[in-house]
Amino acid sequence: MKLLNLLLMMGGGGEGGGGASSLIFLLLIVVVFYFFMIRPQMKKQKEQQKFREALKKGDKIITIGGIHAKISDVQETTLIIEIEGGQKMKIEKTAIASNVEDIMNNQK
Repeated sequence: MKLLNLLLMMGGGGEGGGGASSLIFLLLIVVVFYFFMIRPQMKKQKEQQKFREALKKGDKIITIGGIHAKISDVQETTLIIEIEGGQKMKIEKTAIASNVEDIMNNQK
């Protein structure tokens, strides 16, 4: 609706084509915003989703809270992790920040 209002406001002047150039400029801004902000974020979310789906029993992980643990059981949306001392916790898959092996590989 806002775009329609913008088009109606631009069409009333006697500028002779100024409205069309403003519309093109507005569309250019939207395209740039998409390619530099939205698309990279979507790509990052897909990579995170693939990472979480690939988790398996025995993987060493770090949660977003900084807890280092080893995966004991993988369920559909949750994980059972084992922390220091043999304690077990049930957490959501979305709470996993990274894989310890990935961090070790990046440091080399």
